[in-house]
Formats: sequence, C-alpha cells, structure tokens
Amino acid sequence: MPSNCLDVGSQAMICDLPFRYDTYNGCTHRCRYCFANRKEFGKNLKVTPLLNPVSKLKKTIINIISGKPDDNIMQLKWIDWKLPIHWGGLSDPFQPIEKRYKLSLESLKVFAEYQYPFLVSTKGNVIVEPEYLNLIKQCNCAVQISMSCSAMDKYEPGAPSFAERLKMLETISKHAKRTIVRVQPYIPNFKHEILENIPKFKDAGAHGVIFEALKFVKKVNNSLERLGGDFVYKLEILRPDFLQFKDVCHNNDLKFYSGENRLRSMGDDLCCCGVADMEGFKVNNFNINHLFNGDGLPPPPAMRKKHQEPVFQ
Repeated sequence: MPSNCLDVGSQAMICDLPFRYDTYNGCTHRCRYCFANRKEFGKNLKVTPLLNPVSKLKKTIINIISGKPDDNIMQLKWIDWKLPIHWGGLSDPFQPIEKRYKLSLESLKVFAEYQYPFLVSTKGNVIVEPEYLNLIKQCNCAVQISMSCSAMDKYEPGAPSFAERLKMLETISKHAKRTIVRVQPYIPNFKHEILENIPKFKDAGAHGVIFEALKFVKKVNNSLERLGGDFVYKLEILRPDFLQFKDVCHNNDLKFYSGENRLRSMGDDLCCCGVADMEGFKVNNFNINHLFNGDGLPPPPAMRKKHQEPVFQ
C-alpha cells in the first residue's frame, strides 16, 4: 500500500481515471482473490489510517483548481482540467474501521465543499448510514459497488453478503448521481447466476455493470494463459460470455462496460468506469486505451507541451 493517500501510477497509460485516492491501508474484507492479498491470505487484515489524508486531499484539490504545483502530484503536470479522482483503489474506504476514524466521512465533506468529481468503489455498508448518504447526495460523484452473486460470498468472508450489497445498491441509488455494479472479478463458473442477477441490478437502480475476469499468479487449469505477469482466462472463453452479458444488460436497459483490457472496445464506452458521459466529469481520453482502440481523440493542451512523458509512464 502507498504511504501517500494520493497516487498516480502506471495505470495512467491505460486508465481514464488514473488519479487515485485512499483513506486507509489494508482491508478486512479478506477477499481471497485480492491483489493486495496474493502472497498470504489475511495478510492485509491490519488496517491503519493513512497519514493526514484529508488535509492532503484538501490541499491538493485547491492546488489543482488554482493551477499551483503540488508535490503530491508531480506526475500530473499534464492535467489542465478537473480529472476525476478514483477513490478506493487499494483499500475500501467504507470498511468497519471507518466507524472509528471517520476519515472517509471527512473526505466526503471536502468533496462536497469543492464539488470535485470522483468515483468511489466499495463493498462496505458504512456508506449507507444517514450521515454518509446525506453527503453523497451533495457530491459530484458516482458510486461503484462490487458484487456478482451469492456464490462469491465464501471468497469474501469479511465483506457484507451479496444480498446485503444488493440492498446497499438500492439505497445508494436514491442518493448518488449514478451507481455502477462491478462484477470484478468475473469467474466463468458463476456465469449463469450472474446472468440471473443482472435484472436485479437494474431493479436496484444501477446505471450499468462492469465486467473484468479474475487474474491468477499461477496456471491452475488449461483455461488460462500467461499475459504479462499474470495468468488470465483465454479470450475464446471470455468473449462469448461478455457478449452474452452485454446482450442481457442492454435488454434490461443497463450499460455494459468491459474492464478487461483485451476486450475494452466491447464496452458501451472505452472508459470502463461508466462515468465518461456524466455531467461535470471529464476523463483522460488520451492514453494507450484510446489510441489502441482508434477513437482518434487529440490530446488536451497540457499534454501537447514538451516533456510530458509521465502520462505514459
């Protein structure tokens, strides 16, 4: 986990929302598949607050708005607009420890004050408590809830159950500008149950669903192949499943997004986060994702300056 609550890493080259924010180190959801948990199950159980993340967030947002340099975001010199922040990329901001420190509550107050656009990803049910919902309603934000089916509950022993998260989705959808379901990770064994759940996502108020398959550190069966440092499901397995998910989503008036980089162009938008068309949101459309998929968007003015290599580093 990073020592700094604000981070821009190598995802800048492929991600439309590379500006990440976290309020905590570690997570008690104990998801067996989590990349932060690969070497030893339960290793990230110890959760600690990041050092003064709210004060750093407020200072950074002010600096971004005013155009002042900021040591926290040296890699973001190429930004000349309110690039939305992705909150909760490494640790769930609304896990149980939030009840003790309330760093995420304080962060919501900052976001609401400055109306800075952000996307938050969570499984935690602290977010549906009244004081949080009241701030969510005031914020320029979208809320993603990670869930796929009840069969996944055994792989996420510290998180609220699928049924509980479905109720969370219904509640948050009445307060947030937009809610998105994250079927991340997708496991092909559970395809049929997920297909049955897609209408439930719509009924609970979701705008769309993101799909991204599980990645492995070892080749556990012949359905996997190596890609970079991971073993991933072969495309001949994922493509027909994703096409079926897309059809069912559209039949239920839901947007379909592919978080699977190899199938990104299948999505209803190349921005797999599902926020590119939201009022007040302007994502980064000049990156490898967009260049590779050929939508031909020109770089914004700040990226046209010399020595802006960090956008692709």
